Amino acid sequence: QVDLVESGGGSVQAGRSLKLSCAASGYTYNNYCMAWFRQTPGKEREGVAVWRSDGTTIYADSVKDRFAISQDNAKNTLYLQMNSLKPEDTAMYYCAATNYYCATSVLMRAPKTTVSYWGLGTQVTVSS
Repeated sequence: QVDLVESGGGSVQAGRSLKLSCAASGYTYNNYCMAWFRQTPGKEREGVAVWRSDGTTIYADSVKDRFAISQDNAKNTLYLQMNSLKPEDTAMYYCAATNYYCATSVLMRAPKTTVSYWGLGTQVTVSS
């Protein structure tokens, strides 16, 4: 059984930073993708950043140059460093993973049909 557990969320003022972590257990794939999504009430879950096991990363335009996704294979942990946070970054952030070698842009756009595993989320609130 694969479990993804997010941590690191919280409430911060605009301009500050947060680092989210996603600890994966029961995950033994060699070629795979992991990603961060976010969702606000009444809206669809949107892709934030994708990391693929060949080192490829992609970002949503809204977070490019502010957020950085990384993965520590030894710790089985995915990270999202979020800098220069804005009130519009307020959302529940979810960690996701695939059990196959994904097309990163497809995973970003169509999580409902591409994600194999989801975490339960961690809330990020940014005040102005």
